[in-house]
Amino acid sequence: MIMSNQTVISKFLLLGLPIPSEHQHLFCALFLAMYLTTVLGNLLLIILILLDFHLHTPMYQFLSNLSFSDLCFSSVTMPKLLENMQSQDPSISYVGCLTQMYLLMVFADMENFLILVMAYDRYVAICYPLHYISIMNPKLCVCLVVLSWVFTMLYSLFHTLLLARLSFCGDNVIPHFFCDISALFKLACSDTYINELLIIVLGGLIIGIPFLLIVVSYVRIVGSILKVSSARVIHKVFSTCGSHLSVVSLFYGTIIGLYLCPTGNSSTNTAMAMMYTGVTPMLNPFIYSLRNRDMKDALRRVFA
Repeated sequence: MIMSNQTVISKFLLLGLPIPSEHQHLFCALFLAMYLTTVLGNLLLIILILLDFHLHTPMYQFLSNLSFSDLCFSSVTMPKLLENMQSQDPSISYVGCLTQMYLLMVFADMENFLILVMAYDRYVAICYPLHYISIMNPKLCVCLVVLSWVFTMLYSLFHTLLLARLSFCGDNVIPHFFCDISALFKLACSDTYINELLIIVLGGLIIGIPFLLIVVSYVRIVGSILKVSSARVIHKVFSTCGSHLSVVSLFYGTIIGLYLCPTGNSSTNTAMAMMYTGVTPMLNPFIYSLRNRDMKDALRRVFA
């Protein structure tokens, strides 16, 4: 591609993680084990929910979508990282880079909305238990999931098309192990003001509003719990919400650490991004299976 006598770059080079060359094989084996654990853990969770009719409830239908999103989210970055660690040519095409960025935004935002939907489900279940079935009816559950997928796809497509309008010439080295949108802005040789402004404004709304609604939901939940005098009921409610609160803390903790409180050190930010893209999707199935009695019972029933 030619523009104003400048050759526009057709591929990018991913620097990857700051790992010494003598430790490459060790970390490659570690990341492969993490990825396989993520795939198997999330697939097992999805299969359990499909096979056990006791789990055919709104909460676990949302959880199966979260597991699918985690599985895809990890699959967008980890295979390419493993390939680049074994290859002497850590390049990715221009189209491949934009595609990876689009998919990352889709599945990251999808996880954000699913966590919000699951918080709303717990809020209705605990604060309005007698009306739970009528409020969280199958039609509403399907609408919430479909709207979440459609909105995240359109939102990600919007930013991807805006990025595709930028020109890239000269430096094509991305100090990351995936095509991060902020890193691509720094490589563009055309004005990125509109792109960055929309990312800050819309991204802040996409992350900030669901987070505030989740906080409000759990404030209401805690208020309802404190009105109950039975210790057994309180313990049951906390055990039900414990898994979801762990996932909320893990997801938003890494988001805040990576994007809202950046260190400015590319190596540190890259390591934190690994926590967000690799570790969190791997831990979610264990959090739900180890802290949730329904999942343990389903596991016993299926394997029995």
